[in-house]
Amino acid sequence: MADNLNTIKCPACQKEMVKIFIPEQGINIDVCLNGCGGIYFDNREFQYFDEAHENIDKILDAYKGKKFIDTDDSLPRSCPVCGAKMVKNYSSIKKQIQIDECYACGGKFLDREELQKIREEYPTNEERSADILKEVYATVGAEILEQKAKTEETKRKRSVLKKLFDHLVYD
Repeated sequence: MADNLNTIKCPACQKEMVKIFIPEQGINIDVCLNGCGGIYFDNREFQYFDEAHENIDKILDAYKGKKFIDTDDSLPRSCPVCGAKMVKNYSSIKKQIQIDECYACGGKFLDREELQKIREEYPTNEERSADILKEVYATVGAEILEQKAKTEETKRKRSVLKKLFDHLVYD
């Protein structure tokens, strides 16, 4: 989905969000500067800001001198672009930071300071990917071992049944 150019309301506090133009990417990021400090990323925008080396100075500059209200992140949120219900998902395999995602249009909403926490969690995409691979290998490896144990148990049971059958038939 292309960069949303309409004014939108914050999914957390319903205040009007402010567009901050990021020249390096040529996109607008919606930031709740007059409410809770949350950030809304249109589909595929988040990938330009989730690593420590990526420039978020314009966003941080917009925050300077602002006071933000607290919100209840347990309340359901609707996507400010398409209106679909947003879903809480963890931002990484570490399962430490939950963000709101819209499965309909691909938008992501981060509460105040979550962007900075995500950037600290994995400074690069390579580190994030390495952790995902470790988790996948650990899970798949455990499943393979479990399946092997089941196969061995099945073989053992068949052997016992065969011996019992042979005993009954041939004795």
